[in-house]
Amino acid sequence: MTSSAVPDQPAPQDDPAAALMDRLAGRIGGGASASAVFGAPVTAHGITVVPVAEIAFGFAGATGSGTGAGVGGGAAGTGHGGGGAGARPCGFIEIKDGTATYRSLPAPWTRVAVPLAALAAGTVVPLLVRRLAGRRGR
Repeated sequence: MTSSAVPDQPAPQDDPAAALMDRLAGRIGGGASASAVFGAPVTAHGITVVPVAEIAFGFAGATGSGTGAGVGGGAAGTGHGGGGAGARPCGFIEIKDGTATYRSLPAPWTRVAVPLAALAAGTVVPLLVRRLAGRRGR
């Protein structure tokens, strides 16, 4: 059996773009784990709470094939790339009396949008009622 037949062994990369993407994915993806999504459980008064977060990451890269002039012109085989990651809390798992329940957290914008919508409705609806009442009286 040859070493290329072993599924855990990566094949050699002749393509510098593929090698760059592999390096970027390894560096950025190495920090993504279950412990990053599910925080450390907290137990108090017989209830265990496990925080849950949503994590997203992305990356991009480019390799040069020119002599250094123009857009993307780097020495052959050189590469540049970058990436980023973000996380936001989205809920928690509550474990009580042997039963686990997921509870989602409301999106932060709802704390602002709902009161603003209520204020707008409270301002606009009376004006519309008066205007409609005035037209019927004509």
